[in-house]
Amino acid sequence: MVGLDIEPGYLAAAQVSVNGAVAVERAATAPLEPGVMRDGEVADVEALGEALKEFFSEHDLPKRVRLGVANQRIVVRNLELPNLTDPKELDAAVRFQAQEHLPMQLDLAVLDYRSLGVVETEGGERQRVVLVAARRDMIDRLLDGARQAGLRPEGIDLSAFAMIRALGRPRAEGEGALLYVSVGGLTNLAIAEGTQCRFTRVAAGGLESIVAQLAERRALTLEHSRQWLSHVGLEAPVETVEGDPEIVAESRTVLSDGIRRIADDVRNSLDYFRAQESVVVVDGAVVTGPAVGVPGFVDQLAADLNMRVEPGVVAGARPDVLGAADAGSMAIASGLAIEESPA
Repeated sequence: MVGLDIEPGYLAAAQVSVNGAVAVERAATAPLEPGVMRDGEVADVEALGEALKEFFSEHDLPKRVRLGVANQRIVVRNLELPNLTDPKELDAAVRFQAQEHLPMQLDLAVLDYRSLGVVETEGGERQRVVLVAARRDMIDRLLDGARQAGLRPEGIDLSAFAMIRALGRPRAEGEGALLYVSVGGLTNLAIAEGTQCRFTRVAAGGLESIVAQLAERRALTLEHSRQWLSHVGLEAPVETVEGDPEIVAESRTVLSDGIRRIADDVRNSLDYFRAQESVVVVDGAVVTGPAVGVPGFVDQLAADLNMRVEPGVVAGARPDVLGAADAGSMAIASGLAIEESPA
């Protein structure tokens, strides 16, 4: 099974093995032309099909894939229902509640849900269920692009859930929830207690929007813009970085401003979550995605958020596996390649 992460600006694919932890056996990444994906949705089905066909052929990847989805129109809700043991009764209860919680008609949506277990409430035992819904046309366009490339989609999952599967860990006694943030074509955010997702949200901006901004300001190609941002980073003093001084200074400015915007988005999401789930304490963050490869990105985000932040990367099964594919870029793809968290 290949986990396939399709985001604005890039593709990432991974095959993994699991022995207590996720280890990448094969990995591949490639840039994706602008306009193919827009805000996490497929904008050009034919172009996506061509890009995927070339990508899988070049890297000789198996055709069975599990796809990830992440965009602002996907709805995730936590429901509390009567403690129903009959699967048919639970399904009916979820669909009945969904009508009240979803901003879309049920016949136009694809729904899925999973029980998170039974909780004690003032009204007695209740079953907590996480519900995910997406517009059917959105899912159909993603599947059409994959099938036009000759791929065989075995499943579709929320990219946030895959991120937690790849990077999550069991919750220690007294430990709060962790914030997971993938910064790539989008900023994909999730809050989890152990490996159980409690909240997720997607912001349109990410590293690719910073790349595009620098490219526009300095008349660079997107690839050159990515290279400049990685070269300049946020660690070395600007005057010591080699290269065109104007591009170096612009890269630093665009990068610093972009991280502040991402931090604002993350902070707003945290404030919203805390207002809804006041009993859950978020006491740390894990940052993953291509942004992890930019020197100083994680430290600057930690400073802007004023909280403990660590990089989240997956390991290669062998030293040469990841190669040019950044370990942060592989996190979501690796999580998509497995169905259950190793933890």
